[in-house]
Amino acid sequence: MATRHENDSGTVLERQESKLKPPPMYQVLLLNDDYTPMEFVVAVIQQYFNKDRETATQIMLKVHRDGKGMCGVYPKDIASTKVELVLTHARKAGHPLQCVMEEA
Repeated sequence: MATRHENDSGTVLERQESKLKPPPMYQVLLLNDDYTPMEFVVAVIQQYFNKDRETATQIMLKVHRDGKGMCGVYPKDIASTKVELVLTHARKAGHPLQCVMEEA
């Protein structure tokens, strides 16, 4: 939609109204493996996704049962950062925990 305004010299100025669409959002998922301790997964969810212990435990159980569980939905940069932080933390602790992101 354009809005028309006339300035003092008689020149018509036209301003385009731009419609901003929200940025694409990404789900951050943890993937199940047979080696990472459940308690470690709960601690990761609490630390990196700000979930309380009960919620973190429910997400961990979903990962365990279904093979993956969603920890949160974020803009691309934040999701990517969370994935890297979780992977780095898991590797330093000697666990093969996988964390991925996919468009929501």
